[in-house]
Amino acid sequence: MLSSLTPTDVAFVMAGLMQAVPAVLWLIGGWVLGDTQRAAVHWAAYAGASALSFVFLDAAMQARDPHHAEWLRAVGNISAVLGLMTLQRGIWLFIGRAPTHAGHLLALGAVLLASWIGLEPAGGAVRVGVNSLAQAVLALAMARDLHRYARDALRLRWPRVLPLPLWLAAAAFAGRGLRALLAPGAVGAEMTVDSGLNVASSFAYVVLSLSFHAMLMALVIIRLVTDLQRLSSHDGLTGLLNRRALEEALAAQLQRSRRSGEAFCVLMLDADHFKRINDRFGHAVGDMALKHLSALLRSHMREVDRLARFGGEEFIVLLPGLALADALPVAERLRQAIAAAPLAHGDAAMALSVSIGIAEWGGVREDASSLLVRADAALYQAKQRGRDRVASAGSAFDSEFVPI
Repeated sequence: MLSSLTPTDVAFVMAGLMQAVPAVLWLIGGWVLGDTQRAAVHWAAYAGASALSFVFLDAAMQARDPHHAEWLRAVGNISAVLGLMTLQRGIWLFIGRAPTHAGHLLALGAVLLASWIGLEPAGGAVRVGVNSLAQAVLALAMARDLHRYARDALRLRWPRVLPLPLWLAAAAFAGRGLRALLAPGAVGAEMTVDSGLNVASSFAYVVLSLSFHAMLMALVIIRLVTDLQRLSSHDGLTGLLNRRALEEALAAQLQRSRRSGEAFCVLMLDADHFKRINDRFGHAVGDMALKHLSALLRSHMREVDRLARFGGEEFIVLLPGLALADALPVAERLRQAIAAAPLAHGDAAMALSVSIGIAEWGGVREDASSLLVRADAALYQAKQRGRDRVASAGSAFDSEFVPI
C-alpha cells in the first residue's frame, strides 16, 4: 500500500501529521498554563484544522470522480483559512485584544465564493488564488498585532523578530496566490496531479507551521519571563514598584546625579489614620483604599518619576531633575488631589488624606540611606503638625552633608 503513494501523497500526510502533534501539545499546554488556556485551545484548533486541510487535499488526490475531488480540495482550502482565523483569534485572546468578526466574515465570504467557483475544473486556480491571498492578509494582520505587542507590552529589543514567521508566511501565501491568478493554466494542471508544486508547497507549509508554533511558544515563554520579572519588582496589591525596585531606581539616580550634578528629590507619603480604616471597615476596604491612593498618585506622575509602595500605607516618589523649590508644589498638588477624591464605599464617600515629607539630595557625599532618613524625618514633622500637610527637610547641605 505504501508503495502506491506518490511523493505528493507522502508530503500531504507528513504535513498533516506535523500539525496534528502540536494540536495535542497545545491542548496539554493550555491545561497546564491556565492563564493561556483559551488561547492555547484556539492554537490547538488551528493545528487541527490545518491537519484536516491536508487530509482533504490528499483524499482529493485519491478520488476518481473529478467533481468529488474538487469538493474535497475546496473543503481542504477552507479548512486552512479557518485554521488561520482561529490562530488569529487565539493571538487576540493572548495579547488581550478584543476579537472582531467583520474581517473574518468578509474573508470567509470571499473564500466560500472562490471555492464555489473552483468546483469547476477551470476555476480551480481562482480558488487557490483567493484562498492564498486571504491567508496572506491574515498572516500580515497577525504579524502587525504581534509586532505591536512585542514592542509596547513586552518591550522587546527587536520586536520585529517575534512575528518574523508570519511575515515570511504572508510573502509565501501572496506569491502562491498571485501565481495562481496570473498563470491559472499552469497552476490548475499542477495542483490536481502529483507535481513538484504540490510537494514544494506542502513542505514549505510544514516549515512555516513549525515556525508558527515556535513563535507561539516563544511568545508564551517571553511573557512568563516578563511576568516573573514584574512580580519581582512590583507590589502585588497596587502594581506599583516595590521597595527593592525603588532602592535600585534610587541607586541609579544617585549614580547619574553624582556624574552630572542633577538635582532630585524624594517624597515620602503616609496615609493618615490608616489603621482606623482597617479596624473599622476591615482589611478588604483598607486594600481598596491603598489601590485608590496608588491610582491617584500614578495619574499625577511624570514619565521619568518613580512611584513605589515602600511598606504598609507608605509610598515613596522619586522626582529626578527637581530641586526642593520645584518639588514642594508637586507634593502639594498630590496632597490636594487625594483630599479632593474620597474613596467610594457603598453609599458613602470615605475621605482620605496623606502627610508628605520631602528631602532634596544633598550632594555627592549623601547616600540613599541618609536621604530616606531625612525624608522620613520631614514626614514625621508633617504628622506632628496635624497631618494632611507637606513638610520638607530643608536645605541641609551646602558643599557637604550635614545630618538633620
